Amino acid sequence: MALAGCPDSFLHHPYHQDQVEQTPPVSPRDLAGPGFPAQPDRLTNHQEDDVDLEALVNDVSASLESLYPACSMQSETVPLLQNGQHARSQPPPSGTRSLQPQASPRLQVQRSQPVHILAVRRLQEEGEQFRTSSLPAIPNPFPELCGPGSPPLLTRGSLPPSQAAAKQEVKIFSEDGTSKVVEILADMTARDLCQLLVYRSHCVDDNSWTLVEHHPHLGLERYLEDHELVVQVESTLASDSKFLFRKNYAKYEFFKNPTNFFPEQMVTWCQQPNGGHNQLLQNFLNCSSCPEIQGFLHVKDLGKKSWRKLYVCLRRSGLYCSTKGVSKEPRHLQLLAGLEDSSIFSLIAGRKQYCAPTDYGFCIKPNKVRSETKELRLLCAEDEQGRTCWMTACRLLKYGMLLYQNYRIPPQRKPLLPSFSTPVRSVSENSLVAMDFSGQTGRVIENPAEAQSAALEEGHAWRKRSTRMNILSSQSPLQPSTLSTVIHRTQHWFHGHISREESHRIIKQQGLVDGLFLLRDSQSNPKAFVLTLCHHQKIKNFQILPCEDDGQIYFSLDDGNTKFSDLIQLVDFYQLNKGVLPCKLRHHCIRVAL
Repeated sequence: MALAGCPDSFLHHPYHQDQVEQTPPVSPRDLAGPGFPAQPDRLTNHQEDDVDLEALVNDVSASLESLYPACSMQSETVPLLQNGQHARSQPPPSGTRSLQPQASPRLQVQRSQPVHILAVRRLQEEGEQFRTSSLPAIPNPFPELCGPGSPPLLTRGSLPPSQAAAKQEVKIFSEDGTSKVVEILADMTARDLCQLLVYRSHCVDDNSWTLVEHHPHLGLERYLEDHELVVQVESTLASDSKFLFRKNYAKYEFFKNPTNFFPEQMVTWCQQPNGGHNQLLQNFLNCSSCPEIQGFLHVKDLGKKSWRKLYVCLRRSGLYCSTKGVSKEPRHLQLLAGLEDSSIFSLIAGRKQYCAPTDYGFCIKPNKVRSETKELRLLCAEDEQGRTCWMTACRLLKYGMLLYQNYRIPPQRKPLLPSFSTPVRSVSENSLVAMDFSGQTGRVIENPAEAQSAALEEGHAWRKRSTRMNILSSQSPLQPSTLSTVIHRTQHWFHGHISREESHRIIKQQGLVDGLFLLRDSQSNPKAFVLTLCHHQKIKNFQILPCEDDGQIYFSLDDGNTKFSDLIQLVDFYQLNKGVLPCKLRHHCIRVAL
């Protein structure tokens, strides 16, 4: 049907469907009654005139509400306000009969039956949503937060990497027993964590800091590779295991001096090599080549306390021992351990804990083993060079090109690192240029003769000042001045009153490289000091004795031929000159408190 003066869009609206069978047209005057007031005359003659549609819709709505009062009283609908919100309807009177909700608002209804309009909430429950055309469309200011029928979801990559990655707390210990809890990301490598600790400890980052996986119960420890994830390694640790923050100068020393790490008698080839030790490293990094390390090792039987000396060879597939002398035929080789799912550790106290025949023990530990000792493959070499060769070969065969990338990447990172992390020059290197400060501004002395004369003059002036200080501060000429006695204690290379065994242990822990040294107090002479130095993977000790010259106490390594007023001058000199030492002082052992 069609109501006079009512637009078609209103009649076809889903909330106002009035489907009545064909009836004769009814004029507005015939509908006039008590509840349906008569319309103005402009409704009768509107076909040719302009019509105010908004006023017309309002009039028809008022007429329908008057014509069907029961529908508006008994309906369970909730009318919509202008802002799109629902208004609570009043409960129906007790005398009225409630209508049953229809299955769908689009069902056919009988004549003269009011249309039951379902509530918007119930329509949403049935999965149907209708929008009235008379309400203004209010745009959603946050469309990405509110999805239809579902809560907002954060997809992968919607958060920044710093928030998307999980964080975890890791406890790090230093050599002096202090510890620090550091919050790291799940994808942080050992190298990244070392850089963070170096920054917080105000140290010099020279790419030799490492994390140590320490197992006191098993008596094992190893240096984490720079690319290993710290969180992943921590998940395999036992309850008493921990991480140590330590120097390791020998981490990539085999790339610089392969001769010291791979003796010729221990290296064999499946193919004829074209070069020397450089070719050996290339074959280790190349998966197609097959270098082998061979030699005798003391092997501990699994689950037993006995050790056997066997002929062992290391290949890419694993570590094998020969069951018949030195034969390497396939039928005489027996697999001792694989390298793919294992890690290489060094023994801390092999003689005491495992009754090892030598002090140069190492271990191949499966990653699944935490605190059990039955599945550990324990081995011992005859000397330190042999142990270093076996352990370095295991690292190269397991990681290959990753080690070389870790070795090459830090020099490429240096220009990108902040200024605090670049290695600083020592005082002795900064003083190599002769300067003249006699005028208002300093100048560089370019003439060598003038520079030498200025150095001699400065030396005499320094000696005179030291003599005056000695006279004022010391009553005995054999007792050094207070300044020269205390000033070296502020240096990182001075370790105070420690034993010979402790100094050797520190040298071994921080890498047996040429020129690694430390200074300590002498145990036999209270007025002397000891220089502990590593050369060709052997540790040597040199005593620093005080000597008197012209009423002043000096320190010397060569019985007074070369004298120094304090230990700082002595260390600076031997960092530039070998002198009586087998090599120059290159690296100093350092302990940092976290």
